[in-house]
Amino acid sequence: MEDVVGALGGFRGVRADLLVALRKAQPLTAGELGSQFGLTANALRRHLKALEEDGLVRYQRVVRGVGAPVFAYSLTPAGEALFPRSYVQMLATALDLLRTHTGDRAVESVLEADWQRLADEAGPVLEALPLEERVPLVAELLTSKGYMAEVEPASLTLRIHNCALREIADRFPAACEVEAKFVERLLGVPVERLAHRLGGCGRCEYRMSGPLTAVQQEQA
Repeated sequence: MEDVVGALGGFRGVRADLLVALRKAQPLTAGELGSQFGLTANALRRHLKALEEDGLVRYQRVVRGVGAPVFAYSLTPAGEALFPRSYVQMLATALDLLRTHTGDRAVESVLEADWQRLADEAGPVLEALPLEERVPLVAELLTSKGYMAEVEPASLTLRIHNCALREIADRFPAACEVEAKFVERLLGVPVERLAHRLGGCGRCEYRMSGPLTAVQQEQA
């Protein structure tokens, strides 16, 4: 996660942490953010105000259950753009041309090529590890590619908070299926997609649907 934070336009400390927190779950109130960082809402508001003035954060009234509306913060498009996107525009243009001249299958082949390289490089190491060690390592590999991934240890659920190819996925939905196929290959067990960013969720989420390991059986 530190690599992602380090890429956020030079931001460090609390403001970088706020950007990451909002990227993972938004909108959030100042009170909710304060609870995450062990600070009061007032202590965070000056940081949020500075990010707002920079055009990276905005707030709006939201209704949550019974009671008066509250102010909640989220990232602006400029804030979202701070997170890695893997040369998206150049790739999108190339894929558009490829699809025009050779069809959808050629586009899928290009999208698969980068994942294939990662699977070939990491496969021998991953295959030698038990699943409970393999999943965190896959999360690290995905984060190094800009996906901002983390693991819920108890259920071995893999969460991806930042899609490095979101704009590509919007235009080429096959990118999501390629991702799922290679996540499954890297993990070495069947996976089930519990949440999908293109379906309106704030993140993509995969859960192992194969046989439980001894560690998982003890936790079940």
